[in-house]
Amino acid sequence: MNIKAGKHYGWIYLFIPIQFILALLALLGYGFVFQSGTAGIAILVLLLLSFRRQLPVKEAIPLMLAFLCSICGDWFLSHRYGENIRFVYGVGCFFCAHVGFLWYALLRGKVRWKFTVILLTAYLLFYFVMLYPSFADKVTMFAVLAYLLISGISMGAAVGINGNRRSKIAFAVGIALLLFSDTIIGLREFVGYPSLGKLILPTYYLCHISITFSILSRQYVRYGEMS
Repeated sequence: MNIKAGKHYGWIYLFIPIQFILALLALLGYGFVFQSGTAGIAILVLLLLSFRRQLPVKEAIPLMLAFLCSICGDWFLSHRYGENIRFVYGVGCFFCAHVGFLWYALLRGKVRWKFTVILLTAYLLFYFVMLYPSFADKVTMFAVLAYLLISGISMGAAVGINGNRRSKIAFAVGIALLLFSDTIIGLREFVGYPSLGKLILPTYYLCHISITFSILSRQYVRYGEMS
């Protein structure tokens, strides 16, 4: 192992504490600029790695699209002003974000279908038993169902990703955190558990941080082991 080469790229991990700081400022209510900070930093990291040719462009693009769609979805959900259509737009943006994460995962692995079927079965029961009775319109009903399906498949692909152990676990944890955050949104919006809302944003930001860490871990190991 060329230890010097590994240290040369270690500085890029400084973006992780920056994400934590921006997430904290967002949770303290400093506005949408900070609220979009964790995803914005992730995009910056991807641009830097692509520019340095440490990450193939074909793999960086779906992740950048995913984080960009996350920012757009977050804007719609945090600027609803009582308009249900903005909730639907937000769900649509996060649907596209999951497509991006799924796209990236499929470039590096495959869907674990057994796991996916079990997960989707559980979430479909959750949807029809707990969420379905509360839907006021068909647009929201179908939007949430479509989002639930893509989320489950995205999670199945996340656990089937290839790479070093640390990177794989971090990516899977990131998607799991996003799935957890979305579940809490469903419980708050349609079941009536407003007190759970405080868990939504922390897990959402941790999702971005975990996925960023996954990408950095992958690159650090790759270039740290170059001879």
